Amino acid sequence: MTVEELIAAVRPVDQEAFQRARERHAGLAKPPGSLGRLEDLGARLAAMSGHCPPPVPSSPAVVVAAADHGVHAEGVSDWPQEVTAAMVATIAAGGAAVNAIARTVGARVVVADVGTLRLGPVPDGVRDERVRSGTRDLAVEPAMTLDECRTAILAGARVAAELVDGGTDLLVTGEVGIGNTTASAALMATYTGADPADVTGKGANLDQGRTAHKVGVVRTALARHAAAPDNGALGTLASLGGLEHAALAGVMLAGAAARVPVIVDGVVAGAAALAAVALCPEAAGYFVAGHTSAEPGGRTLPDRLGEPALLDLSLRLGEGTGALLAVPLVQAAARVLAEMATLADVTKNA
Repeated sequence: MTVEELIAAVRPVDQEAFQRARERHAGLAKPPGSLGRLEDLGARLAAMSGHCPPPVPSSPAVVVAAADHGVHAEGVSDWPQEVTAAMVATIAAGGAAVNAIARTVGARVVVADVGTLRLGPVPDGVRDERVRSGTRDLAVEPAMTLDECRTAILAGARVAAELVDGGTDLLVTGEVGIGNTTASAALMATYTGADPADVTGKGANLDQGRTAHKVGVVRTALARHAAAPDNGALGTLASLGGLEHAALAGVMLAGAAARVPVIVDGVVAGAAALAAVALCPEAAGYFVAGHTSAEPGGRTLPDRLGEPALLDLSLRLGEGTGALLAVPLVQAAARVLAEMATLADVTKNA
């Protein structure tokens, strides 16, 4: 499959199913609108599946894409790049926050190395999907070639498609990668026109000491990118993104193509979602913003989707943690439509 074929496989959500779900909510045994945004979410799930009531997701899985970033050379992070590979091994061993929360909500964890600087063998439990060992320095040159970007997108799509074929009916996006909030800020600023200062935060750094420098690095990258030939949405992702951004965009596009809901995590996964929407606007209908990250760019994706995030817990860890916490809300929104009695039922039995 090519990226173009992947994009072409995405169909718009079913607006008739959306409307049927709204009408069904109006007839359930409750005051109209009393379940608030849960009703909106249920209607969106109906539109995604093309059925009312929508199926209740029972087999969620989080895909954690991991990669390193050449922009680390610009001094944007307090942390050495070796932390990325260490966290990949920790997730594969079941010891990270994403694992604890996934166990809580009954989600499978799949970690895919799409571009770390790892040396030595692949840890048990890690999918080796490496396109290259880290990106190039986006402040100096394009982070990826177009071909590398396409390969990373298709790697993520392949992981997602295999999960869906195996029964996964709710995809959750997560990531690890030292330096990835800098690349995320560059993507968000380019795709939305936001000022870099409004979407750049401290990320994993211990304080705001490096933030002003990160903003400057992002501005440098944007100036370099603006002077280069315009290769569209894919070119922007290749120029400014990370391999994990590209892989997650592939996960999301594959989910949309399969009409499977995708819960998007914080700023890094959110930046990948912006890339996916730029590549395929119809895919936006299948994305649910899981939580509002405490990072400055945390509201960027919800604003673009026109839907508030489901949770706001001041999280900024990544890994898919905030999106996983939203899984029960997605399940509840579908279950309400499927299992609640109607007003007619209540009246008949009165």
